[in-house]
Amino acid sequence: MSRDTRREAGRRDVLRATAAERGLDAVLVTNLLNVRYLTGFTGSNGALLVRADGGDVFGTDGRYTTQAGTQVPDVELVVDRATVPALAREAVRRGGVRIGYESHDLTVDGLHGLEQVLADAAAGGTAPELASVRRAVEAQRIIKDDNEIELLRRACAVADQALAELAAEGALRPGRTELEVGRELDARMLALGAEAPSFETIVAAGANSAIPHHRPDRTELRAGDFLKLDFGATVEGYHSDMTRTLVLGHAADWQREIYALVAASQAAGRAALAVGADVVAVDSAARDVIVAAGHGEHFTHGLGHGVGLEIHEAPGIGQLGAGTLAAGMAVTVEPGVYLPGHGGVRIEDTLIVTDDAPELLTLTSKELLVL
Repeated sequence: MSRDTRREAGRRDVLRATAAERGLDAVLVTNLLNVRYLTGFTGSNGALLVRADGGDVFGTDGRYTTQAGTQVPDVELVVDRATVPALAREAVRRGGVRIGYESHDLTVDGLHGLEQVLADAAAGGTAPELASVRRAVEAQRIIKDDNEIELLRRACAVADQALAELAAEGALRPGRTELEVGRELDARMLALGAEAPSFETIVAAGANSAIPHHRPDRTELRAGDFLKLDFGATVEGYHSDMTRTLVLGHAADWQREIYALVAASQAAGRAALAVGADVVAVDSAARDVIVAAGHGEHFTHGLGHGVGLEIHEAPGIGQLGAGTLAAGMAVTVEPGVYLPGHGGVRIEDTLIVTDDAPELLTLTSKELLVL
């Protein structure tokens, strides 16, 4: 039985309408995640020609013929190792005069090659005009549908459970290395149903916790250390993202003070997530709490980002961000205070913007955990 493809067909119709509005005969989609979003195809070589008047064409190579038949049964298939040139020729053959392309995905050499293919396919006539659609598909992906939100819930639940199990089993203890903890956390997420970690898991102990994106090494966890864990699970292509910072053994007064400050900032950021809110204002709501406490210079990154088929996608929530929030956006809120050579705290959640209060997907407690 063929799978239900109505969701992807509806997404292609939205892109089709965008193409028509821009006076395009077709859009050539080459970014693999965008191809997946529009077709359901998960292979490593695929492209899609979305035509303004219908009759879309999906291209892949012979390795994926069977997979394409299962995942993309509702779109005409062209099998060719050189997938993008093959679809470009199809666009010319079907009367395309003005063709959109993803300029952020195509290299300079790729663009020159595409122009040559179109010129050759025109056989001495006028080659079709190429026009960038920029991030048209990514603009669609910003708003998650109910199915995407459910996948994000599942991805977050896997990460929550993995951390809870490791903590309960005593795996987060002095004497172990950052690498050991990171590998065990990854393995536990896989055992719980993740297809992969969302990104390289961050485990940062002691002074390393003051490095926002520290890569785990053989540093041993010690009593009295901050332990910062930034990680996530991928479920059916959708990513979760969560950071928790805990203390091993006794928490010193300065650790409790910094933790309480970041927790207050994070709560302010979450409260600011509302339909119509400017992303810069959301960042400011959290950042102002840290600045007022005299630690503005120790909060060195944006407040958050979108998350979905990519771990970092639009919207960006930060001082250099642009735009406003809308219902259905999946975003992170992750302020931090980092004291070089001393230690740092980050607290991060993944949430869904709604017409009411934001829906929290990462449910692990944000109370300071002392193990």
